[in-house]
Amino acid sequence: MPEPKQPEKDPVKKLDATIATRPTRRRRAAAFQAYVLIASVVFIGLAVVARNVPYFSIDLTVTRAIQGYHGVVFDRVMFGLSWLGFQPQTLVLCVLLVALLFVAGLRWEAVVTLFAAGATGVSTLVKLLVDRPRPSVDLVYVLREISMSGFPSGHVLTFTALCGFLAFLVYTLLKPSWGRTTLLATAFVLVILMGFSRIYQGQHWFSDVMGGYLLGSLWLALTIWLYRWGKLRFFTHQPVAPEIPAASTT
Repeated sequence: MPEPKQPEKDPVKKLDATIATRPTRRRRAAAFQAYVLIASVVFIGLAVVARNVPYFSIDLTVTRAIQGYHGVVFDRVMFGLSWLGFQPQTLVLCVLLVALLFVAGLRWEAVVTLFAAGATGVSTLVKLLVDRPRPSVDLVYVLREISMSGFPSGHVLTFTALCGFLAFLVYTLLKPSWGRTTLLATAFVLVILMGFSRIYQGQHWFSDVMGGYLLGSLWLALTIWLYRWGKLRFFTHQPVAPEIPAASTT
């Protein structure tokens, strides 16, 4: 006798089993919204003050502390990271990442990565509005003087948004593995060290860097929102990691 056919699992119920409970979802949403609100208020306040104050005492203290270390390896890492954050290096890196995601079949992910890289344009706009002078050679060591406004750090802003989104994709799309953990750790270290490199080379104050982290995290939050909003509307049948709307499975 043939074995009775097992009933197919309802994909909607299968998906529902992986979803957090409603109270948990509400708490997470509230925490996320609170962070966005607080980060926005802090960034705006910092930007207003930075427009009128060339630097803070903590800026000078942090810069001299970081520049006080002169390890050869540290110096090369700092130089390499800062070099990577300038154009056209950042543009080339972004194009390569987008092309890699697209060829891998992650079409919507590739599109939204372009949006994440748009943080560079946001940085330029805010710099024009704040117009804050960069560290001067009579206060700290400056590797190379740059005339453009220093607040916020464009390197930090762009890497926070771009590496942050790539880390989000790695965390949500890949199964737990050493490779996944390595990629997440690498993204985190790159973002943190980028801030150190800008201060070490005397091209940004500590408050410029913090402004970059704040605005970069806000742009990252907007990028993730766009990704999740569009995931159910565009490229639902892409080769890899498609997202089928729940309504179509009933």
